Amino acid sequence: MRPFLIAAVVLLVATAAVRTSIAQTKQKPYDPNQNMALDGTTAIKPKLPADLPNPDRWRYTPGGRIKPGNMFDRFLVTTWVTPILFREEDIGFGGGLAITDIDFRNQGWREFANIVASHSSKGQQTFRFDWRRWLHHRPIPEGGVIRDERTTISGGVEYSRTLTRRFFGFGSRTPVNAETSYTEEVARLHARALLSLPDPGDDLLVSIGATWEHHGLEKGRVTGVPSTDQIFGQTFREAAGVNQLWLRGHVSFDTRDSITNPYSGWRVGLTASVVPLQTNFDAIGAVVSLDASSTIQVPGLFHDGGDGTEDNPPTDVLSVGGFVSATAGDLPFYSLPRLGGDNTLRGFIPRRFADRVAAHGSLEYRLVVLPRGIRFTDTIRFERLGLAAFYDFGTVAGDLGALGRSKLLQSYGLGVRIGLQREAVFRIDLGFSDEGAILTVVFGNSF
Repeated sequence: MRPFLIAAVVLLVATAAVRTSIAQTKQKPYDPNQNMALDGTTAIKPKLPADLPNPDRWRYTPGGRIKPGNMFDRFLVTTWVTPILFREEDIGFGGGLAITDIDFRNQGWREFANIVASHSSKGQQTFRFDWRRWLHHRPIPEGGVIRDERTTISGGVEYSRTLTRRFFGFGSRTPVNAETSYTEEVARLHARALLSLPDPGDDLLVSIGATWEHHGLEKGRVTGVPSTDQIFGQTFREAAGVNQLWLRGHVSFDTRDSITNPYSGWRVGLTASVVPLQTNFDAIGAVVSLDASSTIQVPGLFHDGGDGTEDNPPTDVLSVGGFVSATAGDLPFYSLPRLGGDNTLRGFIPRRFADRVAAHGSLEYRLVVLPRGIRFTDTIRFERLGLAAFYDFGTVAGDLGALGRSKLLQSYGLGVRIGLQREAVFRIDLGFSDEGAILTVVFGNSF
């Protein structure tokens, strides 16, 4: 019954969003060129209010990018509807839809939502709704809006049943032939608040959040690979059917000019994720992470940095970042620190390496190739196109003292960056490692 309830919630939210968009369609006439440069893809730098704290850290959306109407009226402007079709032996034939709306409910780019629903003939399912709202948001008299990206609230609900999860055991030296598979059913409800203190855009960031999760485990479905319960029986049985309540707190000092797509600055952060309540385990579990990153601007290879009139001039950067995560208490194997996938060791499959401690670093060179983007119609356009070269390295271990003896894991690759505007970037990465190549298509930078 659980997947049907969560799917119903996702459907109700989507329906309410469409109705809200339709109700707000009756606005003043829309001008796709309002506050846009002659090329039609870049925003003209606005005059900001004199009382605005930390003005360099507010993001601007010109009037020409705020198209009214429902989600279908705004297709390929602020809404993307992507069909999902797949056919694999272990999953079956399946399909669905992914909807990304960066002006959810027509709030002037104040809300973001992502809705995903898919189902396969063999029972793989995903139903997910994620939402975010920026708390500090102002209209600009000349047109458009500005918002502080450092102060948000967010939440979501998810149900998924994945037939092909992989587990290789613990440690950095697990071989490829140690692969096992399991089916994972996850129900999740989460909420989070992010604040910059004491004023909008300040360096001190604090966040608090809570997540409830249910994990159901079944035998794996990957052809030719043992089921995880056969090889790691005790580990599998302890982790099956676990309910967890996660409480997360984060504090960081962040001087970067943007937390989602920085061009300069550095940050240091500390995150504590505690599980005070979880079934099947008597002790409280926790994961503590320390992270740091730095970004510097470098000379452009394919552009001159703009003419000074653009709100978001083309910028090439070199970024470096990393983290160390350590576990305390008892946690199921899927809750331990792990590497591999979208944001770490991008040349390995998701969750490839796991243990009680993980360390990871990345070096990424992001360069703009098309500084003015492409305008397909009056409303369908993107701001610019870029490339990225990256190198990831890391390892996992049973404790902090063993990190130095663990195997150094490495991956590298190339990526494409499609920028809608400063903080709205689609990322396509092709990562390589000694175990093959992995293609990643996601929203946002990896760090």
